[in-house]
Order: sequence, then structure tokens, then C-alpha cells
Amino acid sequence: MTTRIIGIDPGYGRLGIAVLEKPAKGKETVLYSNCFQTSPKDTIYERFGEISTEMARVLDVYKPDGLAVETLFITKNQKTAMRVAEAKGVILSEAIKRNIPIFEYTPMQIKVAVTSDGNSGKDRILKMVRMLVPLPDKKLIDDEYDAIAVALTHSAYLR
Repeated sequence: MTTRIIGIDPGYGRLGIAVLEKPAKGKETVLYSNCFQTSPKDTIYERFGEISTEMARVLDVYKPDGLAVETLFITKNQKTAMRVAEAKGVILSEAIKRNIPIFEYTPMQIKVAVTSDGNSGKDRILKMVRMLVPLPDKKLIDDEYDAIAVALTHSAYLR
């Protein structure tokens, strides 16, 4: 049986989205990846609306069996952390409306699942993502790599 996983790197300015397909046997494939961006010229509520619309579109097109998302970590900028948390709520709400199971993974869990080392840096994660799955023929933005890593983490937990 094939499982379809959507991985999310939450944000309100840049939102990493990746859809992976995991066959019963064999390697995962990336069906879709995008770094969805909103304009800082728009109000935060317009940006949340755009995120909601984009998530609804992707969920309806790809019909994933599960949504994997990175847990938030508190940054020095509390206002940014709160806005990212609010955007994450918008994202999760779209999954909940569609009865899509949600799975959260910490940055440490993602690093271990993708690189086998919880202390891995960004470069190592990018390198391993490139090795683990064939990537689309386009230049990917960091947020897309992060979303793919989140989806790969969920795939590893399904084994």
C-alpha cells in the first residue's frame, strides 16, 4: 500500500510544503514541493488567509494520508514565534477539516531520522535529503528541504 505524506515547515512569510509518496517497499518520491511566500505588505490576517487557501488547495489536490509538521521552538523574537504559531494553527485547521491525521516532530527527531545524528547542522540535513529522495528538477529553497525532511521523518516512523 502506498502512503502519501505532506510535510510542513511552518511559517507565515515562507511556508515549506512537500508531498511525498511512500510505497510499501522502496524509496519515497517527492510529488510536490513549494516554498509558499506571503507578502509583508499584506496584513497578517490577509497572509493567514493566503496560507489557508494554499493549504486547502494542496490538501485537496494531493489528499495525503497524514500531515507531518515540525514543532515550534521558542526564538528570541517572541512576536515572530507567536505569528508562526498562529500560522501553524491555520495550517492544522485545514488538515483537521479534512480529517487528516497530524503528526508533530521536534527538530531533534527530524535530525536523527534524516541524518542519524541529533547534532547535525543544516548542511548535513540538506545533503542527506538529496541522497534519500530524488528531487524535482528545480532549485529548491531551504524551507522546501525542511518540509521534505519533516515528511521523511514521518515516513521513518511508519516503518
